[in-house]
Amino acid sequence: MALSGHKIGIAVIGGSGLYQMDELKDKKEIRAKTPFGNPSDIILTGKISGIPVAFLPRHGRKHTLLPGEIPQRANMWALKSLGVRVIVSASAVGSLKGALAPTHFVFPDQFVDATKGRTSTFFGNGAVGHVPLANPFCGAVSDMMYSEAKKLGIRSHQGGTYLCMEGPGFSTKAESRYHRQMGCSIIGMTVATEAKLAREAGFHYAPVSLVTDYDCWKEGEEVDQNTVSNTLHKNIENIRRLLVKAIPLLSAVKCRTHCPDFTKTSLLTARKNIPASAYKRLELLLAL
Repeated sequence: MALSGHKIGIAVIGGSGLYQMDELKDKKEIRAKTPFGNPSDIILTGKISGIPVAFLPRHGRKHTLLPGEIPQRANMWALKSLGVRVIVSASAVGSLKGALAPTHFVFPDQFVDATKGRTSTFFGNGAVGHVPLANPFCGAVSDMMYSEAKKLGIRSHQGGTYLCMEGPGFSTKAESRYHRQMGCSIIGMTVATEAKLAREAGFHYAPVSLVTDYDCWKEGEEVDQNTVSNTLHKNIENIRRLLVKAIPLLSAVKCRTHCPDFTKTSLLTARKNIPASAYKRLELLLAL
């Protein structure tokens, strides 16, 4: 099911600093309405190298949404309604390891969810489901993005664990040291919730983490908003270069984990027992 007149297989979700895509040609704006309210902003569609793409800034184009305020369910539902199958998610992160320096890109393969009270599922209200998250991202998409980043000369790292904190405040030094002792590689505020919902909705979802700082564990280089802002410009320039190169290649990537198939066996409630209201919300996402 797709919105009338729209069939866009690839979406980019932009994070801090990446509010628009100047590289998009034949731009159109879509105001999507969903059962979960409005998305973060108008969805911008267009083409990159002739490939239809949807772009959604997760914090809004004017950056007016805190991480915990992002309407993640509405964002995912809206992209699904456009026919999107692959999501590349870019976001700014802090580094928890010395080798992951500011301006480097990280393509994580795991996350730890330390958020509090966020809605991170489409299930509930009469429909029970549990999706596997052992490997939460589409490894094939991540591998291709990493390979192309290296070809472009972007300092990049493959694998690692993303610690998703609640925010909006940055870490204390004790928290930063604790996260390092846990073996986490990077820290941010958005990916875990987004990834859980993307898995439930059957997307091939891959995050690209843009390092802006060393969190606050490294003496003399503690994070503040000015530090983040100063690094963002170079990161955004590089993520745009990468997207222009990688988007035309996404349709040929062969998923190893069959990401869309997880939803087929995750719903435990029998169809006849799902309330009509819950069924209506889930029908598009689960192809019921």
